[in-house]
Amino acid sequence: MNNGKPNWWSRPSSTPEAARIPSPPPSGDADGDGDFPLPAPQQAAGAEVSDLTDPAGPTVPVETTDGAARHEAAADASAAPAEPTVLLTKSEPPAPADEAPTAHLPVTGGHPADAPPADAPPAPVSESPGGDTTHAAQPAPQPLHAPDEYRTPPYGEPGPWAPAPPVQRPPAPVPPQQAQVPPVPPHPQPHPQTHGQGGGLPPQAGAPWVQYDPWGAGGAGLPPAPAKKSRKGLAVAGALVFALVTGVIGGGIGAYVERNGGLTTVELPQAAGGDTDRAPDSVAGIAAGALPGVVTLHVKGGGSSGTGTGFVLDAKGHILTNNHVVDGAESSEDITVTFSSGETARAKVVGKDTGYDLAVVQVTGVSGLKPLPLGNSDNVRVGDPVVAIGAPFDLSNTVTSGIISAKERPITAGGEKGDGSDISYVDALQTDAPINPGNSGGPLLDSKGRVIGINSAIRAAGGGSGDGEGGSASQPGSIGLGFAIPINQGKRVAEELINTGKATHPVIGVSLDMQFNGDGARVGEKGKDGTASVTPGGPAAKAGLRPGDVITKVDGQRVHNGEELIVKIRAHRPGDRLELTLTRNGKELTKTLTLGSSQGT
Repeated sequence: MNNGKPNWWSRPSSTPEAARIPSPPPSGDADGDGDFPLPAPQQAAGAEVSDLTDPAGPTVPVETTDGAARHEAAADASAAPAEPTVLLTKSEPPAPADEAPTAHLPVTGGHPADAPPADAPPAPVSESPGGDTTHAAQPAPQPLHAPDEYRTPPYGEPGPWAPAPPVQRPPAPVPPQQAQVPPVPPHPQPHPQTHGQGGGLPPQAGAPWVQYDPWGAGGAGLPPAPAKKSRKGLAVAGALVFALVTGVIGGGIGAYVERNGGLTTVELPQAAGGDTDRAPDSVAGIAAGALPGVVTLHVKGGGSSGTGTGFVLDAKGHILTNNHVVDGAESSEDITVTFSSGETARAKVVGKDTGYDLAVVQVTGVSGLKPLPLGNSDNVRVGDPVVAIGAPFDLSNTVTSGIISAKERPITAGGEKGDGSDISYVDALQTDAPINPGNSGGPLLDSKGRVIGINSAIRAAGGGSGDGEGGSASQPGSIGLGFAIPINQGKRVAEELINTGKATHPVIGVSLDMQFNGDGARVGEKGKDGTASVTPGGPAAKAGLRPGDVITKVDGQRVHNGEELIVKIRAHRPGDRLELTLTRNGKELTKTLTLGSSQGT
């Protein structure tokens, strides 16, 4: 079109008949409103079209059953009662989805103002003999808006330039005065049209707005219908939840029953309270009687500290222990004594002896002391039950028990100084009662609760001997080989330390060759500093011993080296008579002597 008005372009209609409709020439209508005149319908073959005008009523286009359109008017307004003109026509395509359902206005080229009033009653509908639906002429309702000069004729129907609105519009509310048109039964159309824009369904009132797509597929853009909840699924879910809850509750109840043995309170049978006294010769009886007389010593000094055990000798506060327990103390401020009751006191060193590994300390200002009775170690026999009390690893008042495993075990302990001045020689009692570091100085009791030994050393697993503070570094613990100083020797040394502050050692007056590898103890050729190996005027010289003699027995007991000879001699008191068996130049000789005395250190 080139009439000074804008051209509307859209995709060509797919309907072949619409493409054959010629474009109307640009001209104004009879009233000069500038609207496009409706094109005359195409005349089908064999159809006859006539225009009948009724001055008294509206003109209604009539299309015959063979497709020819014609106008029919009343011949005489006075010949028949006033009735609306009836028009036989084919069903028209439904109105587009974006227009409100309104009645078609018959057009004869006149102005729309000639339409009948909107409140006219609807015309009855009848069916023609040819099967077409007969509609009574309806008074045309007033248009909703002024005529659009840019509309594509026929208005609201497919045309050669059908404009596509950019946005889908909601259906306009129907005015109360607008006449309702009854639905027309659908008839086969040569070119059926789909409802709604884009081939979808017409929008429903209250439906959510969607983006309009003129070229979209049918149904695109419409919201999906909400899925209906399945009652069966809800039932299954509820059953699963119920099973889970019951399983958890059942598991909790089962666990409680398994741990507690049931839902009721459990009361276990128990013996009634009875007599707590024990026989005096039982381990419990021995421990109960001896514990009040056993003490724990904490010693510091010389840059180190240690723990040991001791036992009360008398009511004056004298306590016997090992020398290596208190050797590092320099004053009474360095030794703390703790009794079994928990009471503590300071102690001072009365005397100590390295050769016997014994020491005596004293506490003052302490009342209620309970001395332990002393037994006789000469009466001990192998297999006798014994009880050891001490503080292993600082665990005070620890009680262990065992038996006497052996007697007169010659052992040496100490030797850390390297010159031999700190070596102790003990003819010990061997026991399997557990003794550990901290037991040193504690009592070894017989079945009557009497002290028969002073626990002093243990044998470590590495093969070396050690004292009660640890012994060998390979395993500083009990392996069932413990050694105690016989109380007979301990009593003599303790008495000397209390009375004089020094202990005496029995001697025979010879220097031994400690490097001799043969069986027995050999008298050396020279003594220390080149002096004579046999002390002139000493016990050995008086008995007739010479350098090179090998001593093999002491009072009939075999000795295998020099250490054992010293142990056997120190097991006696100075002044005791001994019988020595020796070999000289392949001959065995027996000599008798009286033991001398030397001052200990």
